[in-house]
Amino acid sequence: MATSNPRRAQLSSDISALNMRPLWERVMRLKPGTAAQPVIWRWSEVQPYLMRSAELITTREAERRVLMLENPALKGTTFATTTLYAGLQVILPGEIARTHRHAPNALRFIVEGEGAYTAVEGERVTMRPGDFVTTPNWAWHDHGNLGSEPVVWLDGLDLAFANLFGAHFREEFPQESQPVSRAEGDAGARYGANLLPVDYRPTGRASPVLCYPYSRTREALEQLARNGEPDAAHGFKLRYANPVTGGHPFPTMAVFMQWLPKGFSGRRARSTDGAVFCVVEGRGQAQVGETRIDFAPHDVFVVPSWEYCQLKAEADCVLFSYSDRAAQEALGFWREETTQGA
Repeated sequence: MATSNPRRAQLSSDISALNMRPLWERVMRLKPGTAAQPVIWRWSEVQPYLMRSAELITTREAERRVLMLENPALKGTTFATTTLYAGLQVILPGEIARTHRHAPNALRFIVEGEGAYTAVEGERVTMRPGDFVTTPNWAWHDHGNLGSEPVVWLDGLDLAFANLFGAHFREEFPQESQPVSRAEGDAGARYGANLLPVDYRPTGRASPVLCYPYSRTREALEQLARNGEPDAAHGFKLRYANPVTGGHPFPTMAVFMQWLPKGFSGRRARSTDGAVFCVVEGRGQAQVGETRIDFAPHDVFVVPSWEYCQLKAEADCVLFSYSDRAAQEALGFWREETTQGA
């Protein structure tokens, strides 16, 4: 580090009028990791406020009735990590969240309730607990609830990327709901069976599959658990794939589901992608750096970039997560590290 020198200080003062600064005086972060910190939003605490919000504001007034999950170290950003947005959305029976589209990609992970749908580019997708539903960027989408109970899901968006590049566009649809132009299940039939239409040409970089049902994902995890040994750090972990490319479902976000067998005590591991987790089943702990997180079903928690995380399961656990790993891999930034001991 350069030592203090009055002439250098004067140079710094003189060039500041020209919007310049000496490189040797930089104070920006020059090490892995981010300002985000480990944090958990417990379902037992959050759920009453979601229901209270449903009493106080309608979807017509709010457009989207969402409680944003903001990392306490990132006050004012509305982000759960430095790159990812997370929010819990609730929709009541008979309600519609009007149609719009925007530049950021979005995912929905269904937490609780049945009877709601997301409509994407003319196709309605029925949402069930544990399902992962995609909304590619600049796709018209709306939500509705045709059932008899409130439905809650976790929204995940790559808002920070659109903001960073100055490309955060959005547009409202002329009507509250978009016309239904494709039968439900059309996207799954075309793209979700390890087959593609012979003349298919991708029109975007996100997965054309609109819904990855939990029933299939859980079956795959159970099969893995019966036929092999768990990864020392992650248990049985699968990533959701874009069937067109074999890559991640979004160009910016990677999405995962993992099974931790009862009694599992993983090795400490860390990676450069910041991740948002939602507990699907089971109870356990995540030791994230110096922070111990005890989790239960429907809890949402954050593991920041380059923080060691050790997972333990008191019972069979299923964890959903998404991160910015896709963007980091595309840019050549992503790294991981696993310790040899517990």
